[in-house]
Amino acid sequence: MKLQALLGRRRVALNLALQGGGAHGAFTWGVIDALLEDGRWTIPALSGSSAGAINAVMLAQGLQQGGTDGAREQLQEFWTRLAACVPLTVTARAGHEGGLTPPMRLALQWAQMLSPYQFNPLDLNPLRELLGRLVDFDRLRDRAAPRLYIAATHAGSGRLRLSRNADLSLQALLASTCLPNVHHAVDIDGQPYWDGGFAANPPLLPLVFDERCADTLLVLLSTLDLGSAPRSAEGIRARMMELAFGGPLGRELQVLHEARSRLGGTLWPRGRLERKLMRARLHCVDGGDLLAEFGEHTRWSIQLGFFHRLRDLGREHARRWMIEHGAAVGRRSTMAMHGKKD
Repeated sequence: MKLQALLGRRRVALNLALQGGGAHGAFTWGVIDALLEDGRWTIPALSGSSAGAINAVMLAQGLQQGGTDGAREQLQEFWTRLAACVPLTVTARAGHEGGLTPPMRLALQWAQMLSPYQFNPLDLNPLRELLGRLVDFDRLRDRAAPRLYIAATHAGSGRLRLSRNADLSLQALLASTCLPNVHHAVDIDGQPYWDGGFAANPPLLPLVFDERCADTLLVLLSTLDLGSAPRSAEGIRARMMELAFGGPLGRELQVLHEARSRLGGTLWPRGRLERKLMRARLHCVDGGDLLAEFGEHTRWSIQLGFFHRLRDLGREHARRWMIEHGAAVGRRSTMAMHGKKD
């Protein structure tokens, strides 16, 4: 019965914009897994920053190599290997899944007090070897691969650097994940780059102006509505980081909303870009409020059990979104340009 229903279901194109958030990216893994399991979606293009960039690359490579099953296996392999490549003494359960052991807490304290050029002079990064083994960048440059837009931030100017399939490399992917208080700046063509979330988290405009697909699903790990201003020192520090990594998306949404409002009130003929902008449809799976309950420190929690918990929560959210909004894809937006649900 399920197979018959699947065969009779139309395939719908849906771009994915994947936000960064450290270990919370396992939530996005779950969202993607549920979308792939559902079977009705084709994914022509993806954008991402930091953990979102890694999820995007794993999904694109898996789809090209082995279709839906290959993509699900590729994502599972990455998150499983990531948990295995960090010493057990750092990631062992501490009170609950997502808790931090004393060595991990000490490492985070060092990151607040010392430069990575001091406490990590050799720039040790487990991701470098892991991504080097798992990602075939030559295959991703094939024209049959889903289109990729991977963000990094120029450390000298704050400018966005977008790596597409043709120029995507291990350095570009590492740059997208480079937190400057943990790792040395990543050199690309003699220029230093930091985490892509400072400039675009995730990049949205490339998908809005995409040639082949008008629908984009944002998978958010930080909510757009942060609530009232905090008053405690810890709360203020946390809010500063939230604004640093969430502000770029809020600004993109604001610009898109204002541009569409202006275009909607004009009688002048619209050009190609204007038509793309007006036909763009946005959708959102927002895990921000849920993930905030785990605490900011759990973004550093490299535990397979915690990854599985977040994956399952992501699958649950994605299934709920598909039930409530899946039928609207290809017809209308379910998230307004100003970031609120319609």
